[in-house]
Amino acid sequence: MTDAIPLARPVIGRAEEERVLDVLRSGQLSLGPQLPAFERAFAARLKVPHASAVSSGTAGLHLALRAVGVSDGAEVVTSPFSFVASANAVLYERARPVFADIDPVTLNIDPDAAAAAAGERTAALLPVHIFGYPADVPALERLGRPIVEDACEALGAVHPDGVAVGGRGHPAVFGFYANKQLTTGEGGMVTVADESIKQRIDSERNQGRASDMGWLDHDRLGFNYRLSDIACAIGLAQLARLEAMLAGRRRVAELYREALAGIEGLELPCPDEGGRRRGWFVFVVQLPRGIDRDATVPALAQHGIQSKPYLPAIHLMSFYRGLFGHREGEFPVCEDIAARSIALPFFPEMSEGQVERVAHTLGRLLRGEQP
Repeated sequence: MTDAIPLARPVIGRAEEERVLDVLRSGQLSLGPQLPAFERAFAARLKVPHASAVSSGTAGLHLALRAVGVSDGAEVVTSPFSFVASANAVLYERARPVFADIDPVTLNIDPDAAAAAAGERTAALLPVHIFGYPADVPALERLGRPIVEDACEALGAVHPDGVAVGGRGHPAVFGFYANKQLTTGEGGMVTVADESIKQRIDSERNQGRASDMGWLDHDRLGFNYRLSDIACAIGLAQLARLEAMLAGRRRVAELYREALAGIEGLELPCPDEGGRRRGWFVFVVQLPRGIDRDATVPALAQHGIQSKPYLPAIHLMSFYRGLFGHREGEFPVCEDIAARSIALPFFPEMSEGQVERVAHTLGRLLRGEQP
């Protein structure tokens, strides 16, 4: 039987193993030297003054939103086409996510729609660099509101002016789940320009401990959002090989573009244009209209190919429908894209043969033929 092709696979090797063993042998598994070392190295990679490691991208979004002033009764304008964590983090502070439709090409929040959605209660804008493609943050900056960037899928991405996503000075949040460009298993990082925000996040991730880190004084509300030294050790090893892993993802993406180019009606990820550069996270396509996406996923699985609907529209999830009364038709571009999107297997060490197999199988299924 032909080996199954997984949806994602991390690149883990001897360097990660050795660094983890060093931490285990040190006896200091949390709040040790690996944490600041990882933060400094990550900040240097993005050319930003500060970075704060946290237990997940979601935790980072929560702390970043708090840091820019999001609180009870506020509104945050964001995209409905994202992993649900970006909207959930707004609710953690008893604020409301106000959705704005997306651009049909980039799949990022449409700046004009964001401007129309902003109002007197808008405390922040939360653009999502979806699938690693840079959102139009410069256009959002002109709206004059605090910005928190969800860059959890966008490590390695670059804006048209050459600034790395996460390097514009706004709090920007990266995620390190196992399928990301860099993984620590679970984990995240918040990059910031403002040292006071760095100090606040560092305190709040550690139960609100005082700035001198004194054990007996916790001078604000905090959370258990620390990232262990074990995870940070993995992160340092991953950071050392990041350029090679990003290059591997770019290679696989180009193989997919060539292999899928002849499939009629299939929409591929938008190319890099105007100086923008994608930090490849997943390879998501939109199936031709009229094709049953939810039947295509198990059909691919029957041939040993993992795939996944990616991503559902947040406002149409049962929780958000029930909480805010959302309905079909509110954000038509998002809804169309979400109904047809499917993530194909994608990881840095994917072979040309595996890409060809995915493309061949998908193409035949879409034409109604037996693979």
